Amino acid sequence: MRISAKADYAVRAVVELAAATDEKPIKAERIATAQDIPLNFLENILGELRHAGIAEGGFRLAKAAELITIADVIRAVEGPLASVRGGPPEDSEYRGASEALLRVWIAVRANLRGVVEHVTVADVAEGRLPKSIDKLAQDPEAWVTR
Repeated sequence: MRISAKADYAVRAVVELAAATDEKPIKAERIATAQDIPLNFLENILGELRHAGIAEGGFRLAKAAELITIADVIRAVEGPLASVRGGPPEDSEYRGASEALLRVWIAVRANLRGVVEHVTVADVAEGRLPKSIDKLAQDPEAWVTR
């Protein structure tokens, strides 16, 4: 999976909103400065997050951080988590020697969901991830770029 700058910035912005201790809306400039995100790019992202019902004007979270997953944020700015040639994996068709490839793409999506659908914005903002996620991240092989 490739995590775009847009998805990374969106998650960081939402985590910043979750970490805010005051009840007042936060200005985009404050988020941009705190997370080192270009303001113009952030303003567009915040608009998409608002449209998706994750953030609301001002800015603050539209619902509790415990109810927003990392997957929700990524989908809000990028669409589906996994696609093959721009469409859902299950719409792909393979024949012959490649027939099993469909199941590979479905498994990739399932594993991706197994992480980002189980980590909430609150988990990240509070620095406490689910044990299963920490276990995956603690595997030395996970840190090796291939």
